[in-house]
Amino acid sequence: MTSRDIRQAFLDFFESKGHQIVPSAPVVVKNDPTLMFTNAGMNQFKELFLGEAVAKYPRVADTQRCLRVSGKHNDLEEVGIDTYHHTLFEMLGNWSFGDYFKKEAIEWAWELLTEVLKLDKDRLYVTIFEGDVLEGLQQDEEAFNLWKALIPEDRILLGNKKDNFWEMGDTGPCGPCSEIHYDMRSDEERAKVKGQDLVNMDDPQVIEIWNLVFMQFNRLKDGSLESLPAKHVDTGMGFERLVRAIQGKSSNYDTDVFQPLIQFIAQKSGIAYGSDEKSDIAMRVLSDHIRAVSFAIADGQLPSNNKAGYVIRRILRRAVRYAYTFLHFKTPFIHELVPVLAEQFKGVFDELYQQKDFVEKVILEEEVSFLRTLTQGIQRFESYTSDTNVIDGDFAFELFDTFGFPIDLTELLAREKGMTVDMNGFQQALLVQKERSRAATAIDTGDWVLVNEDKESEFVGYDTLKSNTEILKYRKVSTKGKDQYQLVLSETPFYAEGGGQVGDKGFIRSLDTNERISIVDTKKENGLFIHYVNQLPNVLVGEFEAVVDDKKRKDTEANHSATHLLHAALKKVLGDHVNQKGSLVSPDVLRFDFSHFAKLTYEEIKEIEDIVNAKIRQDIPLKEERNVPFQKALESGVTALFGEKYGDHVRVITFDDSYSKELCGGTHVNATGQIGFFKILSESAVAAGVRRIEAITGTKSEQVIREHFELFDNIKELLNNPKDFVSAVSKVIDENNALKKEIENYIREKSQGLKDEIEKKLEKVGDINYIATIVDLPNADAVKTLAYALKGGINNLYAVLGAVIDGKPSITVMISDDLAKERGMHAGNIVRELAKEIQGGGGGQPFFATAGGKDATGLEKAISKSREFIK
Repeated sequence: MTSRDIRQAFLDFFESKGHQIVPSAPVVVKNDPTLMFTNAGMNQFKELFLGEAVAKYPRVADTQRCLRVSGKHNDLEEVGIDTYHHTLFEMLGNWSFGDYFKKEAIEWAWELLTEVLKLDKDRLYVTIFEGDVLEGLQQDEEAFNLWKALIPEDRILLGNKKDNFWEMGDTGPCGPCSEIHYDMRSDEERAKVKGQDLVNMDDPQVIEIWNLVFMQFNRLKDGSLESLPAKHVDTGMGFERLVRAIQGKSSNYDTDVFQPLIQFIAQKSGIAYGSDEKSDIAMRVLSDHIRAVSFAIADGQLPSNNKAGYVIRRILRRAVRYAYTFLHFKTPFIHELVPVLAEQFKGVFDELYQQKDFVEKVILEEEVSFLRTLTQGIQRFESYTSDTNVIDGDFAFELFDTFGFPIDLTELLAREKGMTVDMNGFQQALLVQKERSRAATAIDTGDWVLVNEDKESEFVGYDTLKSNTEILKYRKVSTKGKDQYQLVLSETPFYAEGGGQVGDKGFIRSLDTNERISIVDTKKENGLFIHYVNQLPNVLVGEFEAVVDDKKRKDTEANHSATHLLHAALKKVLGDHVNQKGSLVSPDVLRFDFSHFAKLTYEEIKEIEDIVNAKIRQDIPLKEERNVPFQKALESGVTALFGEKYGDHVRVITFDDSYSKELCGGTHVNATGQIGFFKILSESAVAAGVRRIEAITGTKSEQVIREHFELFDNIKELLNNPKDFVSAVSKVIDENNALKKEIENYIREKSQGLKDEIEKKLEKVGDINYIATIVDLPNADAVKTLAYALKGGINNLYAVLGAVIDGKPSITVMISDDLAKERGMHAGNIVRELAKEIQGGGGGQPFFATAGGKDATGLEKAISKSREFIK
């Protein structure tokens, strides 16, 4: 069976068992602060397990794209090294939400594996939960007895809490699980060692393929367990491992899931797969990592320097590094894998196929950038000097943190020089960074405290900004030493942050005590609207009035509706390739990211503004349609965004059927005339193939226009109100440039005069021409000019120049090329030591370096100390 056949067989089987087949959620997670990426098939159903939403279908099945590269589930360093770990993988799953339980889950799993997919029964083993005395949990006898009817008893193994009790996190739904393992060893190997002895022992050929989780408990913050009101089934089967078992391969990478990519890499590199262990690992890394990076970009996460974007950048850079070091690709190559991958998943995950050109260009730009950085890092390594054969741990961490060098690359470069790396020092520096990052983002979340039970929360904010409500529950959250509370209301007019639109602010007021509590933000977590307050009401029970800040909401609505008009205008002016890649809609500004590969011209920006403002003047009424079947909405020509998870029914926002029609959950003006006036403030690049427009509307645009006119009038007044304003400004600029040239000539002449004077202070130390003195020059450029002038006229020069510029001390070190190469003198290392005397720091190249500081009284000592570094 091909991998496509296997995937379809799974979905068809569970559809025949009454399951609704649902699409994969995006791999990039939104509206869940606890996750950056979808790391398990159950993520998109989390709110159902938490009891915060009602299931539309009691039984569902799907194949879910998952990414495990951060946090608790982090397989990154194993990827490519072994045969079965991946960054991105598919998780085949079937779920029951309060419907069937252990019996059906176990019997159907066995039926699918042995009767439909024809796996060898003699190679299958299962585990059940053995119980836990400390938790007061008994052995899962129900699962044991169900399995005993299907498989010999000696193939049913007991597993401890670590292996056979699944938990969503530190708190939340959990329960015992039953794993299914498959022995892929040869008959000869199986005869020597029983498969039972290798289950959960990290044997690469005896691996878990399916986990059946029976959710029946909820873990509270104090660690105790309570029974869930309904029992659920959550199963997850690793698609790549299943394909490997069915196709009889010894590695996931030998299946048709990865071989098209690997063979393409082998052909382009001219290295046969299987010919060398290091190149094999590199090909596996590339074939895996391109999947993670491509699908993340297609789902809306661009590489960047923070959070989820940093993770994607790190994965891509790891791939580039392997291609560079072991496959000898010195120019960008990885982007060429995108069309191969897109074709492979066409008809399965079409998000990538529809955006393959965009994804390819983003990856290309990242490759170009990192290869440049990689080269700089290697140069930095080559200039490193040490009195021992050990690379300092802090320096190794600098290469890792600044240049993106994985530590194994630094070790490789070190070995080539006959050196080793201080791994303890590196790990310590890495630990400090991780602790700092963890402390900055740590959130301590308490358990929910129920105030009013058996009631659901309802959002009414599309129709009103004020409603009577009750507090259903609350919990305490602490971050960076600050305590806040989260409230869930029975009825709320507050829009929760989502779709780029910021959350509403306002207040709730007790109708019994008249106490007023400010709502400082509103967010959505697993479908639940959460209201942030800095303090709880003194009385939690009773009726409250919930009131949204009217002005902030209306300004936000104007900006949100303007983004829809802007999106349509961009497509009209630039082309249909334009797609939204992100947005921020706040009361003060709108930010819109879109796919496009060239800077917008002045004429294009003007045309876009003109189109949007024309639509505003037409005062087009809002057409809002709720609960539209998703497929019907798509057929009507609506714009849907990549990376968004849409339900079976959607909300459609239209401003003129022939102009702007989008799926959107945000709030909007009743007619475009309420937007007022639209003005683009800036247009810039965000990433490869992504541009960003920042703009304003309404009262904010009035304010900015007024400020610009006031600024213009003030400048005119300073210029004595010239009739020809532009000519007057040009004249001032020309005069200023002329004065600058005069000053530069003066400084150059002064530097030359000082050169002649300083050369008289030249001191011979052996064959080295040594000069160390304090000079009186107005800026750093003048000192640099002087240093290079000295170097040009003196052989074997070692010069140290101190100066006080704008009240702050500086030190410049210049060393002739011969001394730097032959004597090992390094200006950067020297200036770092000298800077300690002026309470500062600095660095640079072996022949030229500078430093600045705070204490000018230390300059004389630094000058004297410079003699100590003569070699």
